Amino acid sequence: MTMTQTGQHADDDAAAASGEFEGEIREFIRKDVAPWRRRPESAAESAGENISMLVQRVAGASLSEIDNVMDELRAMRDLLRTEGERVQREVAGYANLSQTAASSMKIISESMLQWRNAVNSPTVSHG
Repeated sequence: MTMTQTGQHADDDAAAASGEFEGEIREFIRKDVAPWRRRPESAAESAGENISMLVQRVAGASLSEIDNVMDELRAMRDLLRTEGERVQREVAGYANLSQTAASSMKIISESMLQWRNAVNSPTVSHG
């Protein structure tokens, strides 16, 4: 009989511990879920605001990055335009130099031809 009473006490203790544990779980759930039950519309609004803020942050970062890329592209366009103008001026300078060199070569060759003709022609004596 002692055995039955001891076994029964163990069962009672386990049931009491189980009931206590269940009570703690219920209390935890009530504390955790209670704010959601009291104001479901504000919770939905809060979740909506959180999503809206997240979208704005992501969009803001993307827009900021797009603005930075656009600024870099504008700077690159200005640099290319400036360099294009510089190259055009240099090409025009080289073309002018080339034309001047060709004219100089023509004058030199004509002068040498006249000099050669003068050297090869018989000299007429005056006397």
